[in-house]
Amino acid sequence: EQAQVQTASLTQQADTQAIAADASAKKVAEESARKAAAKSAIEKKEAAEQAAKEAKERAEAKEKASRSSSSFPVQSSYTVAQIQSMAASMVPSGQFQCFSNIVDHESSWNYRAVNASSGAYGLFQALPGSKMSSVGSDWQTNPATQIKWGLNYMDSRYGSPCEAWSFWQANNWY
Repeated sequence: EQAQVQTASLTQQADTQAIAADASAKKVAEESARKAAAKSAIEKKEAAEQAAKEAKERAEAKEKASRSSSSFPVQSSYTVAQIQSMAASMVPSGQFQCFSNIVDHESSWNYRAVNASSGAYGLFQALPGSKMSSVGSDWQTNPATQIKWGLNYMDSRYGSPCEAWSFWQANNWY
């Protein structure tokens, strides 16, 4: 009978320990789930903030790009500084350096640059150059028209001037 009492006592202790272990495991699992949910919420919030920032940049770029090239006085020729100033007023500030890097490499800011072998034309070496007429008939003589076309091209093909620049760096063309 004493053995039965000891066995019953040991069984009761084991049951009590199992219940405590289950409760502890449940508590750990709940805490883990809570932390995972909090982390997920933070990640979702950060992703939403990033998406909102990118949407704002795209809206700003679209607004600047939609600025008419007639907003700038028409001249018979333009200096590099004048062309860069036009671009700075049309390209979102966070994208300007990337935009500038491409123009530096493609034409050195020469809006009348012509590639002797291919015939590519202008700041962006568009081929054929006449495709820039989609934003203005003065594409051969007005850098603002070329800038508007180039920005539209970079945004539509790559997503932004910086994404176009990343592609350019990897391929030496865009």
